[in-house]
Amino acid sequence: MITDINELDMNKSYTYADYLTWQFSEMVELIKGKIYRMSPAPANKHQAISVNLNGEIYAFLKGKPCQLRSAPFDVRLTYTKNDQTTTTVVQPDLCVICDPNKLDDKGCIGSPDLIIEILSPSTSYKDTHEKFAIYEESGVIEYWIVDPYNHVLDVFLLENQKYVFQGKFAKGDLVPVKTLSALVINLNDIFTEE
Repeated sequence: MITDINELDMNKSYTYADYLTWQFSEMVELIKGKIYRMSPAPANKHQAISVNLNGEIYAFLKGKPCQLRSAPFDVRLTYTKNDQTTTTVVQPDLCVICDPNKLDDKGCIGSPDLIIEILSPSTSYKDTHEKFAIYEESGVIEYWIVDPYNHVLDVFLLENQKYVFQGKFAKGDLVPVKTLSALVINLNDIFTEE
């Protein structure tokens, strides 16, 4: 049992089975077996946007089969249930899973339908490059990247196994959620003044 992240070899590859044995308080993600430290507690802007998005999506999904989850929540981007072979486990800020068979007591197995990441200064490269690539490769249908400092949202949809940029949206825009038809989010309700 590992109780201090410094006991780990950051150059080694790990699996979800390893991840489950770690007993330290620091939050980490695994991307293709490599450990990525998560930022400390998110800034107030990040939290406000997360809560606002959570509220809008939760209200829409009430009584519907899709499920909304927020970090910390393990998403194992693999289609096997074998923890020994799973090498990517991420904790998106928000995700929506419409296939109930993908949910278990540990989190989500496979790709959610929608993932939303809210950028932090220390994780923006990971969210816009490394996670972007792994979400695309894993088949996440819709990926939103929210920039809380510039009050903009980039939306990507998976088409022919590649993300296609749908547009950059700003405060005042209405954004349709393609994976949740009939849901349109008004960014005035998301990018509120703190």
